[in-house]
Amino acid sequence: MKVIKKLLKITGIIVGILFSSITIAYFIYDKPLPESKQIEGADRLAEKMLSAINSEMYEKTRFLEWSFSGGKHKYKWDKKRGRVLISWDDYKVNLNLNKPSKSSATDNGLKVTSKSLDDLIKTAQKYFNNDSFWLVAPFKVFDKGTMRSIVLLENGSEGLMVTYESGGTTPGDTYLWKLKANGFPESFQMWVKIIPIGGLEATWDDWKIMENGLLLPASHKIGSMTLNMGNVKAYN
Repeated sequence: MKVIKKLLKITGIIVGILFSSITIAYFIYDKPLPESKQIEGADRLAEKMLSAINSEMYEKTRFLEWSFSGGKHKYKWDKKRGRVLISWDDYKVNLNLNKPSKSSATDNGLKVTSKSLDDLIKTAQKYFNNDSFWLVAPFKVFDKGTMRSIVLLENGSEGLMVTYESGGTTPGDTYLWKLKANGFPESFQMWVKIIPIGGLEATWDDWKIMENGLLLPASHKIGSMTLNMGNVKAYN
């Protein structure tokens, strides 16, 4: 009995420390959404960023491959057909982006049907929406349902704020892009539903040139955490 009480006491202390750490982190790092101006200059700044990263090559690229979540989620995206082969655990989902209900899936090589298929399709959509964003977010600043505006940054430069008012898994998410003088993206700050701390910053400075000339990120850093994009490929 004494051992159980001691374990409960230790558990309580650990939980208390974790809660305190999270609370402290929230007050230290949480930032309010900055004021912005909805002016024509925002679209020009967005176009400058797209030009810097050669968005025309992205439009011409048919296939993209990468992984996410420590390599647990693997992707092969056929942009031309609107299909994505997504693998995780023992599942493989051939996701139809235009008509999700037409998607198919296997579990350990066996075809999945009925309610289980619906659940897998929804999971695949959620994974794809999140994981592909970390690969191609700069190319999505003019997506349907986006609103662009300009924020004056502390260093006097202009930041590009993009809000996704519709679409995706979590509409309403906002990102503030910080750009080099030539428009090349260096990082963004996030105000998103899945992260309780507003304004966390993620780097976009580890770019690699693909075999077809397209520039794509190999990794991102959020504080001390690294998000690795795996073996990124782009080809036709």
